[in-house]
Amino acid sequence: MIFPILPVFLTAVLGVSTSIVGLIEGIADSASSLLDIFVGFISDLRGKRKDFVIAGYGISSLCKFGIALSTTWPLILVFRAADRIGKSVRTSPRDAIIAASAGKSVRGKAFGLHRAMDTMGAIVGPLLAYFILSIMGSTASGYQTVFLLASIPAFLVLVVIYFFVKEPQKSAADKAAQKTMAAKPARAAFWASLRQLSSKYKRFLLVSCLFSLSYFSFALLIVRANDIGIAAQDILLVYVLYNIVYALVSMPIGSLSDRIGRRPVIIASFFLYALVLAGFAYISSLWQLAVLFALYGIFVSADESVNKAYISDLTNDKTRGMGLGAYSSAVAAVYLPASVLFGLGWAMFGAIPAFLGAAAVAAVSGIAMAVYAK
Repeated sequence: MIFPILPVFLTAVLGVSTSIVGLIEGIADSASSLLDIFVGFISDLRGKRKDFVIAGYGISSLCKFGIALSTTWPLILVFRAADRIGKSVRTSPRDAIIAASAGKSVRGKAFGLHRAMDTMGAIVGPLLAYFILSIMGSTASGYQTVFLLASIPAFLVLVVIYFFVKEPQKSAADKAAQKTMAAKPARAAFWASLRQLSSKYKRFLLVSCLFSLSYFSFALLIVRANDIGIAAQDILLVYVLYNIVYALVSMPIGSLSDRIGRRPVIIASFFLYALVLAGFAYISSLWQLAVLFALYGIFVSADESVNKAYISDLTNDKTRGMGLGAYSSAVAAVYLPASVLFGLGWAMFGAIPAFLGAAAVAAVSGIAMAVYAK
C-alpha cells in the first residue's frame, strides 16, 4: 500500500526533487541490506533464525506507522531507512530457512513460491490504496490514510510468524560445525566463515555488484511514469499489473532454473532488464508503461528467486546465512551510489541519457555473467 505511492507523495505533495527521491530510496534500499552479512553470520552461529525474522518484521511494522505520521521528507527518510533495517535483520535468516526447507532440485521453485506469495500482498495492497485515493483524492490526508491502514497488516504478520513458522532441524554434522565456529573469537569466526565461501560464489558476487550499478531504486521508475503525465491512480493500477506478472511467473521461472540451471536464467534476466531501461528512456504513453512494468515483473521474479537459489546451491547450511547476507550487503553497497548518481544524472542531463547509460551497464553485466562468472 505504501511503496508505489510514496514517491508520488514526496514529489507531488511535499514538492521534493527526483534527486531527493533517489537519495531517500537509495539510503533505504542500502540500509535494507548493508547489515545482512553480519545478521546472516550471527544467525549461522546461533542457529535460531526465526528470532531474527520476528525482530526484523517487528522493526518494520513500527516504522510503517511512523511513515504515516511524517509530514516532512527528512522524517520519511529516517523511518524509511529504519524500516529497511528491519528488512535487513530478517532477510538472510528467512532465506536460509527457505533454503533448508527445500532440496536443491526444487530450491528455485521454493524461492519462486515465496516471491509469489509475497507479491500477492503487493497486489491487494495497491488495489486498496487505489480505492482509498479514489474516494479521498490525491491529497495529503488521502495519502496519510493509506499509510495508517498499511500498518495494520504489518503488525498482524508478527502473529503469523510466531505461531506458524517452523525451522527445519539441523543435522548432527551441522550442529557440530556450528559449535566449532561459535567457540572461536567473533572476529576470527567471521573471517573464517567468509573464507569458506567458494571462488565461484565470489565471481558471481563481483558480477552482481557490477550489475547493481544499473539497478537503481524502483521508485524512480514510478517518478518517470508521473513525469510523462500518468495519474497516480493509473500508476497504482500498472503497479498491480507488475505484481500480478511477478506473482504468476515467479514459480515457473524458479522451476525453469531447476531444470536448465541458474546461470542461463540470470544472464537472460540481465539482458531483459537492459531492454526495460531502454524502453523507459523513450516511454510516452500508459500502454507502453504497462508493457514495461510487466517485463520488469518478469525480470524481478528471476532476480529475487533464482539468484538466492543459486547462492544457496553454492553454500551449505553452516555458511548459507553468511553467503546470502554477503550478497545482499555487497550489492547494497553499490545500490546507494547507483540510485543517487542516476537521480543526479537525470536531473542534470535528462531521463533519456540516464536510462540508456544504466541499460548499457546492465548489458555489459550480462556478458560478464556469461564469460567470467562460470
